[in-house]
Amino acid sequence: MTDSQITAADAKRPIYAGIDVGGTNIKFGLVDDNGKVIIEDKIPTESENGLPDAIIRMAAQLVKIAADAGVPMDDIAAVGLATPGTMDIAAGMILEPYNLPAWRNFPIRDELSKATGKPVTYANDAGAAGFGEYWVGCGAEFGSTVLITLGTGVGAGIIVGDMSIDGEHSHGAECGHIIIDIGEDARACTCGQNGHLEAYCSATAMVKRATESLAAGQESSMKARVDGGEELTTLMMAEEADKGDKLALQLIEEAATYLGIGLVTIAHTIDPSAIVLGGAVNFGGPDSELGRKFLGWVRAEFKKRSMPILAEKTVIDFARLGGDAGYIGTAGLARISHRKSSGSA
Repeated sequence: MTDSQITAADAKRPIYAGIDVGGTNIKFGLVDDNGKVIIEDKIPTESENGLPDAIIRMAAQLVKIAADAGVPMDDIAAVGLATPGTMDIAAGMILEPYNLPAWRNFPIRDELSKATGKPVTYANDAGAAGFGEYWVGCGAEFGSTVLITLGTGVGAGIIVGDMSIDGEHSHGAECGHIIIDIGEDARACTCGQNGHLEAYCSATAMVKRATESLAAGQESSMKARVDGGEELTTLMMAEEADKGDKLALQLIEEAATYLGIGLVTIAHTIDPSAIVLGGAVNFGGPDSELGRKFLGWVRAEFKKRSMPILAEKTVIDFARLGGDAGYIGTAGLARISHRKSSGSA
């Protein structure tokens, strides 16, 4: 148990389960009514075995962690489930997730509810993570929060007044696909369109740009490592930037600049109290000199391009919950649904 966890005896009832599905692992957690974590765990996704198999394993794992934590199943009021898109959230359908190709067009919410005997609230994974940060993380003191997740792609969760902005067609908060470049040479996004934020700020995009730069003959200490058989990653980029490599620093600063431009569009549309940056691509976050530089570059570009009030008042910072944000947030969304349905909201 970590310092941030509590025992079942100390938990405020009711308790909620959060399940956050990723391409590699499915994370689980039991969270109390105050957002405190009682227990967390994970199992392999094994998406190739299909969704019916995953439903059985998710239900069994929920029973297991409840027993491990000493929480009676009757104390769990509801379950929150988050998956990658695309999805029809209102219908509880997972449609065509890019990283789970065997999980298509399936009523995942209702099937999990049948398997667990609990009401299930369904959410987009980035939206769930955004709600986690809003509820008990970096955005806890704000009335509205946007979480930007920087990883293989660029995701987002927009939370305004306890509501995740999912949109009419479950495509709300697709901020990775904001258009920031309309030039003929705009970079291609993984979705097939050009000029999207994700094509400039994701790990995939940064590695592609670094690879192109090395192939064009630009000098960098990354080249020796790649020539030695290492895979070029944003972690390598960060390590070499920390040592003063000019190309690595240039690429990271350029990504921060493009991100700042994207955040201006988000702020001009949503006007949130805070925008928080999560995901694996944070260059060490607040505990790293490079992470602090990255955040400073983002803030500077945002301030330069946004309207004066937004430049002054919008908080831009790193997220706090890390990889726990998803299951905590989806448990929190289940809590909201339960409170509304029981009349205690």
